[in-house]
Amino acid sequence: METINRIQIRHKRIRRRVTGTTERPRLAVHFSGQHIYAQVIDDSAGQTVAAASTVEPTIRGKRRTNANVVTAGKIGALVAERSLQKNVKAVVFDRGGFTYHGKVKALADAARAAGLEF
Repeated sequence: METINRIQIRHKRIRRRVTGTTERPRLAVHFSGQHIYAQVIDDSAGQTVAAASTVEPTIRGKRRTNANVVTAGKIGALVAERSLQKNVKAVVFDRGGFTYHGKVKALADAARAAGLEF
């Protein structure tokens, strides 16, 4: 319980500084125990530009849990590809209160390798 509160506190602190605009939307990531979610959000318009997650049938497969470093890289590449299709090349990274290592780092590195700038 204490870990969740710490993540929420860190996320609120990050969100005070990190906002997405039309020119540079926010790449927000979230990790639950079983899934990985990534969204490119334009906060000024209140719209999601692109999204990818392990809930999608094409990525999910037959495994029960998909929250690992390899899948995080796939999600990062997929959300970058979808945002580039919508002509979004630069984003602001919102790690969602999670520390920048492991799955968060893998997702960010894959998105950078796929062509997103942040």
